[in-house]
Amino acid sequence: MGRRDVGAGGSEVGRRLVALFAVAVGVSVANLYYLQPLLPLLRRDFHVPAGLAALATTATQLGYVLGLALLLPLADLVERRKLVVTTALACAGALVVAASAPDFALLLVGLLLVGASAVVAQMLVPFAAALAPARERGRVVGSVMSGLLLGILLARTFAGFVAGASSWRVLLYLAAGAMACTALALGARLPVFVPSSGLAYPRLLASLVELLRTEPVLRRRALLGALGMGCFSTLWTCVAFLLAGAPYHYSVDRIGLFGLVGAAGALMASLAGRLADRGHAPRLTVFAAVCLASSFLPIYVGAHSLAALVVGIVVLDVGAQGMQITNQSEIYRLRSDAGARLNAVYMVSYFVGGTAASALSGLLYARAGWAGVSALGAALGTAAVGIAVVSLRRPPGRRTGSGRR
Repeated sequence: MGRRDVGAGGSEVGRRLVALFAVAVGVSVANLYYLQPLLPLLRRDFHVPAGLAALATTATQLGYVLGLALLLPLADLVERRKLVVTTALACAGALVVAASAPDFALLLVGLLLVGASAVVAQMLVPFAAALAPARERGRVVGSVMSGLLLGILLARTFAGFVAGASSWRVLLYLAAGAMACTALALGARLPVFVPSSGLAYPRLLASLVELLRTEPVLRRRALLGALGMGCFSTLWTCVAFLLAGAPYHYSVDRIGLFGLVGAAGALMASLAGRLADRGHAPRLTVFAAVCLASSFLPIYVGAHSLAALVVGIVVLDVGAQGMQITNQSEIYRLRSDAGARLNAVYMVSYFVGGTAASALSGLLYARAGWAGVSALGAALGTAAVGIAVVSLRRPPGRRTGSGRR
């Protein structure tokens, strides 16, 4: 296919291409979550204490944050199809390194590289947004993000199934094969995309701070994203502790399957994108924030009622995904020449919020139990409601075109 620069206006995106984006994003982001339910296996195989085994998750997440900050902005500098395919292949190689690691230190190195290269998922989201015409951008982003959510939800269940039948090493080898196949499919189907930023790499990184300083919509959406991911992480960091204890006493396999309750959020992603295209983003943001805040009442009751817990998780996931899709739909409208950098700023804030809430929820669970976790989630959701309501009454802020550098 010839070289195309679609950054200024977008082009029609067929359903098959959108489906490929969604599958590729899901396969890529799943690499961040495969080992979370398998830490006891790592502890046993490498003969390390539980605290050290938990560094496997930390290394993957740290690599992802580094990838967001250092690799994702490259999508505004170099040809995107080549960057996406190269990064996906690098992820496959990193998974092989981790799968064959003879000791725990090399495993951590491999997982750090897996996390950094898994950022290909976030390269694909602005790529899809740039290919879509403005009138369909929210729908396309929503469809692609549905794939991301399903990747997160299915990763833990798939990991438990494969590791139970074989081993965690086989799981990572299968993941490497999936990433290699994904890279080949993307190389065959993606159009050439020539970015229009015209910036050198050091200036490109410096522009991340500039974007945050000059774009009020980005600042508000980044904060809302951090709060939304904070609510999400508050629940999912501690829910396994709740389900493993009284009155549930669930096994690890059953806890992994419980994550599928959040599949309702995948349906919300597509709907949110369509509503954002129709100009309903501000009201949808308020609705999503209210869902986040109100979900923690049934979640709190869920300490003794499975039905209430399920209701709370569904409402939480609807709110979290509605907030995420609306946020990203709005930030991609700001600068057509800076989609990857806008996404980098947003996603770094998103994961910082999630990491901080995760750490705090663990401390609260140890000291105040499920009530403390529920209170934290409700507080974060209430803060999101306040910001969303203020934003609804405030002009949307300056929207800049591709000409600004």
